[in-house]
Amino acid sequence: MSAARHDLAATGARLASLGLSPGSSGNVSVREGDHVLITPTGTDLAAIDPAALTVLDLAGTHLDGPRPSKEFPLHTAFYRRDPAARAVVHLHSRHASAISCRPAWSERSALPPLTPYFVMRVGQTPLLPYAPPGDVRQAADLERLPFPFRAALLQNHGPVVSGRTLDAAVDAAVELEETAALLLALGGLPARVLTDDEARAMAEKYGTEWSALPR
Repeated sequence: MSAARHDLAATGARLASLGLSPGSSGNVSVREGDHVLITPTGTDLAAIDPAALTVLDLAGTHLDGPRPSKEFPLHTAFYRRDPAARAVVHLHSRHASAISCRPAWSERSALPPLTPYFVMRVGQTPLLPYAPPGDVRQAADLERLPFPFRAALLQNHGPVVSGRTLDAAVDAAVELEETAALLLALGGLPARVLTDDEARAMAEKYGTEWSALPR
């Protein structure tokens, strides 16, 4: 059994232990060459069986294993648009999901650059228009956005985050959740955010993306 299968199961357990995947919500995938390993539909991330994962190709064709999570089109869309992506995490984490119900801060990011860590670990995070869970049109929207990003919020739904590794994807998902919690804690109070020059400098230094001017 490949190390990737065990790593994916361990990642699910970590996300569950952090309280980021209530019930059987959320799904995780990892890319192996031209194949994608993804959690099956209805999987509790705390109890992933590494021997019972779904195998897809990059077009989303079901090759082996149980029926995939209905959100698989989002995962394969990320892999197709970004060849460097090796893992994708989709969650219903509370604070990020709450922010997904609000208007976006800018055209390119649902959240402002409140902290350098958000820019360092996540970067600009567009808000994708609402679609029912599993709707392939939303995955198509994600794939064709004409600017770079590694995370997005699905309107009235939650976050989907990619990474160069599983650990990087999880770290970005955690940072996104914490930034969302901070934004909610501030409420409507005036708050300083990083200037565009400050945010761009952090993104350039840490290899993320930031070009999100406020609307």
